[in-house]
Amino acid sequence: MTTEQQIQQLLTRGVENIFPNTEFLEKELRSGRKLTLYTGYDPTAPTLHVGHGITMLKLRDFQQLGHKIIFLIGDFTGMIGDPTDKTSARQKLTREQVVENCTLYQAQAKIILDFGGDNPVEVKYNSEWLAKMSFGDVVELASHFTVQRMMERDMFQKRLEEEKPIYLHEFLYPLMQGYDSVAMNVDGEVGGNDQTFNMLAGRTLMKDLKQKEKFVIAGKLLTDNSGKKMGKTEGNMIAFSDTPEDMFGKVMRWTDGMIVSGFELCTRIPMDEVRQIESELAGGQNPRDAKLRLAFEITRMFLGEDAAKQGQSHFEIVIQSKDKPDEIPELKPSDLKIITVLVEAGFVSSNSEARQNIAGGGVRVNDEKVEDVNFELKAGDVVQKGKRFFVRIM
Repeated sequence: MTTEQQIQQLLTRGVENIFPNTEFLEKELRSGRKLTLYTGYDPTAPTLHVGHGITMLKLRDFQQLGHKIIFLIGDFTGMIGDPTDKTSARQKLTREQVVENCTLYQAQAKIILDFGGDNPVEVKYNSEWLAKMSFGDVVELASHFTVQRMMERDMFQKRLEEEKPIYLHEFLYPLMQGYDSVAMNVDGEVGGNDQTFNMLAGRTLMKDLKQKEKFVIAGKLLTDNSGKKMGKTEGNMIAFSDTPEDMFGKVMRWTDGMIVSGFELCTRIPMDEVRQIESELAGGQNPRDAKLRLAFEITRMFLGEDAAKQGQSHFEIVIQSKDKPDEIPELKPSDLKIITVLVEAGFVSSNSEARQNIAGGGVRVNDEKVEDVNFELKAGDVVQKGKRFFVRIM
């Protein structure tokens, strides 16, 4: 890409919000000044995951333009636990647990970021400054924020409504994340839009303590159809430690509604191609082909070309072809509702029997279990009941 294309990608791809505004960051990027920015990763699990990879790809965009990147490991904040989006307090981790968890982080991050060369990523640990703070230092930091501002966070409001406890140390988490910016004297921070409150706390402290305007990029989150973000908390995490077979297969199990955002956030194929894929899907193209490419691109991005080929081969041989007959009969149903198809294909004798089979987990479409009795099919879909009954929708 040209420098102009790189700048536009920084400002738009996967971006939900920019603070103080897009014009400020664009001016900084065009100034020729080498910016310093970071993302923090709390080692609350022993592996990085694709959600982390999204922010690392944005950091890599900056690194490729010559800016200074700090990969911050939150070995101190990880012991406290970020309350973001949590309906109850996190379980606190010991120092030993967080140290063990982050053992692989730098090695895994090398998949995306360059830790060598003329402009290497620098690794820092926030215990270097947070563990040394006195009680007086903490009180001074707290004086820059009001209780009312802390209570603006929606999860605290929800806990109040549900009469669930809010612990004082949870108020301190955004102070600590905010102070990371001060301690490293950065120009900016990158994170998911669920981190906006914490990142803006850093903007407040940078203004008050450094008289400096810090930019914040709040990125879009990769979410499922219910709005839940992908990650370890929701149990749908795709980890850097996954095998190629597992990573490829997990992407193939994503809902069709995640395909376009998956290409935008988790790959770096040109956005013109992403929009073309979006247009083709909207025009009725079978999403299976797009999802196969997405699974390949994501596995290649995080595990390498050979791993992507291995994952695809396993999926096609072991998963996609598993127990399928060589020739699948075709059906042009009177409507595309799953219950109608099951009845008209002769798989069941009645609508009620169709509902029973769906409720019992015995119906699949394109190898994915159907749980919704109102599920609607598309041309090209393969419907399976049990192990022996297959039909392709015309």
